[in-house]
Amino acid sequence: MSSVTVTTRPTRTKSTGAWADGDRTPLNHNEEFKQEDDALNVRARIEETYSKQGFASIAKDDLTGRMRWWGLYTQRKQGLDGTHTGEDGLDDEFFMMRVRSDGGRMTTDQLRAVAGISTDFARDTADISDRQNIQLHWIRIEDVPEIWRRLEAVGLSTTEACGDCPRTMLGSPVAGIAKDEIIDGTPALDEIKAKFIGDPEYSNLPRKFKTAISGSPSMDIAHEINDISFVGVHHPEHGPGFDLWVGGGLSVKPIFAQRLGVWVSLEQVPEVWAGVTAIFRDHGYRRLRNKARLKFLMADWGAEKFREVLERDYLGRSLPDGPEAKAVPGSRRDHVGIHEQKDGRVWVGAAPIAGRMTGTKLTRLAELAEATGSRRIRFTPHQKVLVLDVPPAAADQLAVDLKDLDLEVHPSEWRRNVMACTGLEFCKLALTDTKKRARWTVEELEKRLDIDVPFSIHFNGCPNSCARSQVADVGLKGMLEKQDDGSHLEVFQVHLGGALAEDLALARKTRALKVAGDDLPDYIERLARTYLAQRSDGESFALWVRRAEEDDIR
Repeated sequence: MSSVTVTTRPTRTKSTGAWADGDRTPLNHNEEFKQEDDALNVRARIEETYSKQGFASIAKDDLTGRMRWWGLYTQRKQGLDGTHTGEDGLDDEFFMMRVRSDGGRMTTDQLRAVAGISTDFARDTADISDRQNIQLHWIRIEDVPEIWRRLEAVGLSTTEACGDCPRTMLGSPVAGIAKDEIIDGTPALDEIKAKFIGDPEYSNLPRKFKTAISGSPSMDIAHEINDISFVGVHHPEHGPGFDLWVGGGLSVKPIFAQRLGVWVSLEQVPEVWAGVTAIFRDHGYRRLRNKARLKFLMADWGAEKFREVLERDYLGRSLPDGPEAKAVPGSRRDHVGIHEQKDGRVWVGAAPIAGRMTGTKLTRLAELAEATGSRRIRFTPHQKVLVLDVPPAAADQLAVDLKDLDLEVHPSEWRRNVMACTGLEFCKLALTDTKKRARWTVEELEKRLDIDVPFSIHFNGCPNSCARSQVADVGLKGMLEKQDDGSHLEVFQVHLGGALAEDLALARKTRALKVAGDDLPDYIERLARTYLAQRSDGESFALWVRRAEEDDIR
């Protein structure tokens, strides 16, 4: 029998597009346009050409790509329902603009400037996002240079508010004033912004990059779902500093961040931040957009390898081991209500419904704050508004005045715990309405049931979880259901029992549980009443729903 020689070829692993592998050949169009021209350079074209020649003059890669690095997305063309999501022709000739406000910080002068932009250029729109910033709508390209001039005159900007870059950073809205604060992370946040935001070394990342820094024991920055978070902790030897968490994110593949197990001093935070960001830049997966977030790299590497690469290749030294930051059981993260500051004054925290405001209301908010002697406003990662530095004697009247702006200092639990993304009104990815639906649902529930414990309802118009539906008591993901007559009905897939902090878990997705938008108050009322009847002492909704019978949650 003659022998046959079989030649085997070595298995070729498909490239992830990571720069650290030595090949920077772009593997998708987003990587191509970022490599052709740093996205930050589009500002000059906006100022010199597009704002003068109009919307039709904007090059496609600038319009749908690079302009995001300056906080600009085209918004959904009006009159198109959710059946027109995910197709060409959705872009209106107007923009959504995000104003960068790291840590949710604004002075009353800055707030007036944003409010004036809203009334002059954005049809009085102004939404507080869960990234602690303001979103405006109806922005024309012709007005963008003047808007930038007004923002920058008061120390604000839109630099890297969107795009594959380090976006607006979350920070504790009560940093520096809270009586129970472990450490004030504001100096580190400011140094990162001054050194690295707008720096071309960090402006081309594989995807968006979300940062959070807080020294509050309430863990008020949702560190579990950010790309990088520094969480206040007290080290038995080194004192107050930060516990480092990396690789969190939600959307269609939710993954919680992992602890690296290190302790980081306040002074080290900017350098460590730069190291983690550079790892993402160099090793992140650039071939497929849906695998390009840091959470996928972290999931593959694990915390031990990530820490090793950070220390060896990017810091050149080891970081000390550190204790895990723990949430204070039962603490509220949103800072709503009247709370004493460490200087004897108080902050007054108020809840709009799902972050919806107007420029007119923001102007009045600035006036009310200044009338008490305050010059500092804060937005929270939970779509809330705080007025800092209020004399205690003025707090109750301020609460009354804020109520006239639809800002409730003593809200119902329904109002306090609702969140909503932009939704079908302006977002090209949305399938359903969210903001109006959230308001109507809250107002209906307030009429029907006075619930005495936190109960969060998060509305998302699509699967991307911008309003964190997977970590809510009731998470609602918008969908369309085709009817027999060919029309489409807005429905919401229901996720139950998600939570951050001490009850950390992703929401339970129950088989085929969808509720029509018009039936949401009925469903949520029935669900809440069942919980109240069956709960044990101190049992949260999230814990109850994880043990509940399926018939009880339908």
